[in-house]
Amino acid sequence: MTISVVLVDDQPLVRSGFRMIVEAEEDIEVTGEAGDGEEAIAVVRRARPNVVLMDVQMPKLNGLDATRRIVDDGVESRIIILTTFEQDDYVFAALRAGASGFMLKNAAPEDLVRAVRIVAQGEALLAPSVTRRLIQAYAERPAPVRNAGLDELTERELEVLRLLATGKSNAELAAELYLGEGTVKTHVSHLLRKLGLRDRVQAVVFAYESGVVEPGEN
Repeated sequence: MTISVVLVDDQPLVRSGFRMIVEAEEDIEVTGEAGDGEEAIAVVRRARPNVVLMDVQMPKLNGLDATRRIVDDGVESRIIILTTFEQDDYVFAALRAGASGFMLKNAAPEDLVRAVRIVAQGEALLAPSVTRRLIQAYAERPAPVRNAGLDELTERELEVLRLLATGKSNAELAAELYLGEGTVKTHVSHLLRKLGLRDRVQAVVFAYESGVVEPGEN
């Protein structure tokens, strides 16, 4: 399957650099570009890409608000936030807006390509540094309240959710639980559906907010 990508950044040179990186791969093609948030919404609505690489700081409409509006539109495109700043407010705002990933612009080209493929497969990407910041943020919050939706999960699904919240990949979950990777994907899919969550990023946030895991757990 060819992965379609839309590039959103207010700097043409940055977009050109990203285009060179992703289109060097046989399974990825760029189907649109935008230089601001308003244009991004229009391009995504028209192109319906698998993945959007979204800058944060842009004129007219920033990337976080553009992400929120794209998600609210019900467009199936997955959004990776790209920024030069690893600031808490950007990270958490991006997650709440519905982004499926968060990366710094200084990431290695191979990491960017890997992120596009992971997110295109319906998974989500949180860099280890982002996961640690998320855990620290919830460590400083009041005690969480158990969510009633947890009662819908099986014991195995709860176990998968706990491990998923530590940032483990499907392969790592499979190894730890002595299950096939396909079985793990099925469990993840089921728990997301039962909890009404979009993807793994929302599952991580949910796990900490509902007390399924506590900061400091490994």
